[in-house]
Amino acid sequence: MITLLQAADAAVAEQTRMGLWELFSKGGWLMWPLLILGGVTIFIFVERFVAIRKASVLDMNFMNRIRDYISDGDIAKAVDLCRKTDTPIARMIEKGIERIGRPMGDIQTAIENVANLEVSKLETNLPFLATIAGGAPMIGFLGTVLGMVRTFMDMAAAGGTVDMSLLSGGMYVAMVTTVAGLIVGIPAYFGYNYLVARIEKLVFQMEANSIAFMDILNQPVQK
Repeated sequence: MITLLQAADAAVAEQTRMGLWELFSKGGWLMWPLLILGGVTIFIFVERFVAIRKASVLDMNFMNRIRDYISDGDIAKAVDLCRKTDTPIARMIEKGIERIGRPMGDIQTAIENVANLEVSKLETNLPFLATIAGGAPMIGFLGTVLGMVRTFMDMAAAGGTVDMSLLSGGMYVAMVTTVAGLIVGIPAYFGYNYLVARIEKLVFQMEANSIAFMDILNQPVQK
């Protein structure tokens, strides 16, 4: 009687002779949700990576120019510079400039509210990416269980005359779905953590510029 290990070895040997589509079809219907999740993972990562990189770009002289405009009392130019820059830091500073003349606490609160909103925008779809990172391997594990159940059912139905081809179907479902789940889940996991790290770095930049802006307001205005 052929053992499960022998059936697995035979499935692996046959896998090397298969095309990608044929191998995909061996995994069964669970491969389709995994394929969709893989496509969604690529889309979210690329879209968020581009958005975060764009948000992180800021002219090194931005705050110096803001300081000069505020010192000269030219608030309109400072606001115009922020709108032309079009980054989360610039929008945060713009809100603070618009509140000039109000109590410092109100200005700080307005800046923090805009910063929280901008961070929330940057984190769009990241929870879904984290869900894929955890869910895809679980779907693959589900395929493993279903494949093993199918294998044992085939063995029970065949009685004592079990051949290699009879067991290979269930083993394919078990192995291919597991591999596919990991192929989707691992990049999603690393991609999520990479994007979170980029956002945290940007948050530190926003905090630093917020402090710099408040320092500018605390300086005496030159007449």
